Amino acid sequence: MLQITDLTFNAWGRKFLEDASVSLPPGAKVGLVGRNGIGKSTLFKLILGELAAGGDEISLPKTARIGSVDQEHPATSVSVLETILEADEERHSLLGRLETAEPEEMGEIWTRLIEIDADAAPARAAEILVGLGFDHENQQRPMSEFSGGWRMRVALAAALFAEPDMLLLDEPTNYLDLEGALWLEARLKKYPHTALIISHDREMLNEVCTHILHLANRNLTLYTGNYDQFEKARAEKARLQLSAKAKQDAERAHLQAFVDRFKAKASKAAQAQSRMKRLAKMQPVATTIEERVAPFILPSPPRPLAPPLIRLERANVGYETGKPILRNLNLRMDLDDRIGLLGVNGAGKSTFAKMIAGALNVSEGELHRDRKMRVGWFHQHQIEAMDPTDTPLEIIRRAMPEASESSRRSKLAQWGLGYEKQETTVASLSGGERARLLLNQVAMDAPHVLILDEPTNHLDIDSRRALLDALNDYSGAVILITHDRSLMEMVADRLWLAADGTVKPFEGDMDDYAKFVLDRAKAAAVKPSQIKDETVAAAAPASNNKGKKNEKKSGPSPSTLRHAVKKAEERMAQLTTEIARIDDDMANASVSNPKALEGLTRARAKTQSDLDAAEAAWVAAEEALAEVS
Repeated sequence: MLQITDLTFNAWGRKFLEDASVSLPPGAKVGLVGRNGIGKSTLFKLILGELAAGGDEISLPKTARIGSVDQEHPATSVSVLETILEADEERHSLLGRLETAEPEEMGEIWTRLIEIDADAAPARAAEILVGLGFDHENQQRPMSEFSGGWRMRVALAAALFAEPDMLLLDEPTNYLDLEGALWLEARLKKYPHTALIISHDREMLNEVCTHILHLANRNLTLYTGNYDQFEKARAEKARLQLSAKAKQDAERAHLQAFVDRFKAKASKAAQAQSRMKRLAKMQPVATTIEERVAPFILPSPPRPLAPPLIRLERANVGYETGKPILRNLNLRMDLDDRIGLLGVNGAGKSTFAKMIAGALNVSEGELHRDRKMRVGWFHQHQIEAMDPTDTPLEIIRRAMPEASESSRRSKLAQWGLGYEKQETTVASLSGGERARLLLNQVAMDAPHVLILDEPTNHLDIDSRRALLDALNDYSGAVILITHDRSLMEMVADRLWLAADGTVKPFEGDMDDYAKFVLDRAKAAAVKPSQIKDETVAAAAPASNNKGKKNEKKSGPSPSTLRHAVKKAEERMAQLTTEIARIDDDMANASVSNPKALEGLTRARAKTQSDLDAAEAAWVAAEEALAEVS
């Protein structure tokens, strides 16, 4: 499907790729992996043509459609469902032509709409939107009413609905909750074409990918299998490289020893010269150089508190105005608890986290907590709220006002921010560096409870593993909210579910929850008969009268549909007459001209096929006419 040959790309004072070559097979689900900043997104831009490689190093089949999720959909007045439907450009164009088509064109348009199963499109679009968190009421709301994160989900839904031959996804789970990520994982496994996915979500790479494309040392290497198989293959490759290097080093030392010993002796000069030539021709064995990943420092509380840390009894919590967000909370958390907090966006997970952190009080019921309890709270919006002109050194000065400058710099170095990064502005730090700074900072006072709300959004796979190691060493309690299923499975030993206005324990593990999410999405998917404007006839272009805010979209007029019915009937009559004529000719040919029988048989089969299509167009037009009459 995708062919890259000897690709070299230099930009912004650095070399991203050098003579890189790879070929992706059709239908493959390929995970593109590599360290943060290595050039994965740059490669996507090269494939899309947004950056020029300089030649024909990147090639795709001429008819291949390529799709990506570059940015959020604009905040228009078009509904979410209609925005998705417009992503199918052929269907959208055909429906637009229906309004103005001449009667003789109507049959062809209807036939093509039937071929592409256009009347099922609204149901398919709704199913995708439900999976990504849009209920049926929200599907009818205009795009302008949604935040940027939700419009990013719409862009992802549009790309999945359009089903391009080559789908490019750059960290698609970053703007999804766990439920959306689980649904997307199941969807991508069934995607009918080739997909290239940048992701640091280990579980997704394992469940979805048939190949792993590794970008390292300005080169591309394709491995067959999922991420776990890639790691094993890469480890074995590194082992063989080290073995070959050790063997070569031993041979080099042996040859050098002979040269050093005998190069001055005339009787051995020829042999010494020969060995010197062998030494000169030896190509050093390339070995994999692993970059060091700085650990996360999550100090454990020095003294355990008496259990329980937190006890909730019939508690309600919400904001000053409006009804409580969460009601009737009856929960207990002890010092060694690792709680995975599940639930769709908007179910109250953040409200619950704020209550545990002490940022919200219960309005009714009781919340018992130890007064000495310290809470470290990391949430994803902290990264967005950072002052872009701030520096890590200024941030640590405020956090450690009594410490010496050398102690502050040493602390930042322990967190993975070297000397050259310590006085760099936040705006110039990568997302991973900002996340690393904040995660270590919220834990520096050895809290009894760590609340982590989407801590991995900007971390690569190796940094996520370092965070996992730190959490396993940490002896306090943890409340984890994440779309990273692998981290959830490795950290949480209890699951709580935020749903239906409360939080309760979830009985089961992550496999049970994944099944629960997918079953719920299937149950919520609307049947075609339940979707507004579901039929092709009803899905007409928007009215030109934009001044009438409440005016509903109208489908083709009854007169237009009657023309379509009449045209289809005329076509059916014509083809029926033609079949009768061919039958007569076949009867005569079987006696007078047997050789012509084969050609007449083919002609009859084609005419019958045309008649079947005309009948289908007639049925669709009749149903559409009945709908609007």
